[in-house]
Amino acid sequence: MVVHTADLLDEIRRRVSTHARKDLLSPIDGLLLSSVESSEPEYSLTEPLFVVMAQGGKRMFLGEEVFEYRAGQCLVVTADLPVSGHFIDASHAVPALGIGIVLRPATIAPLLLEAPPDRSARSAAGQPAMAIGDIGPELLDAVARLLRLLERPVDAPVLAPLIEREILWRLLTGPHAHMIRQIGLADSGLTHVSKAIRWIRDNFAEPMRIADLAALAGMSPSAFHRHFRSVTTMSPLQFQKRIRLQEARSMLLSRAGDVAGVGHLVGYDSPTQFNREYRRMFGVPPGQDGARLRAHAVATAPRHLP
Repeated sequence: MVVHTADLLDEIRRRVSTHARKDLLSPIDGLLLSSVESSEPEYSLTEPLFVVMAQGGKRMFLGEEVFEYRAGQCLVVTADLPVSGHFIDASHAVPALGIGIVLRPATIAPLLLEAPPDRSARSAAGQPAMAIGDIGPELLDAVARLLRLLERPVDAPVLAPLIEREILWRLLTGPHAHMIRQIGLADSGLTHVSKAIRWIRDNFAEPMRIADLAALAGMSPSAFHRHFRSVTTMSPLQFQKRIRLQEARSMLLSRAGDVAGVGHLVGYDSPTQFNREYRRMFGVPPGQDGARLRAHAVATAPRHLP
């Protein structure tokens, strides 16, 4: 029986709408569900993910690069990245619906032994760690079958890993193979740059030396700077600044009236500089933004789809 893309998307929409919860993770390990009614700007730190948009759309910003994807399209993210963006055509009546699957090196690596050589003219080198594209019916069918397991909890522990492998296989033999392969290769340029990305993410308030990050990545400073910018579209200093400011925004929710203290906690010695850079990124001063966030008391999921 031939199942058309429109029918699969309709099924996926129904299941995401039924099972997505703002305060709960999916019972299937590595599966994230999202139902969003707001088009307000959002700022988040992604993880490596394969995301399928089932309804509505989203416009993402990575540095100066813009990525927009809609229902029937997918987003591939291969590194931890500070991004901003907003959902498109999202409302209370018709929320934006999406599915995310975490891309884990330990799951991808064994499949590389069986995957055909990537004969694409493209290379992951020099490409951002984020891309969008259309999703074919075979891949969409696998996603739909994974979602069906939400209603079959007895089957899920056995069958979900098998369907996840199928989804990864489809990705490794599809147009984004050049990106997915880099996650599973222990000696890829992405893997080396990711070591530096993780250090910045975990130590964002600390002083940062390019020479030390380059050594951590096993590269010369010039090669490291070039590879880092190609993956993130930002310099290491710009990347650190975005992490600091997004962390500060989260802290302001619970630290009313302590703007200078928040700035210091994320690595700013100068309150003036913190206020100036915060306003440049978010459009309003930190104190005003924090008050607005607390007034709205926006509830967010523990893990967020980009």
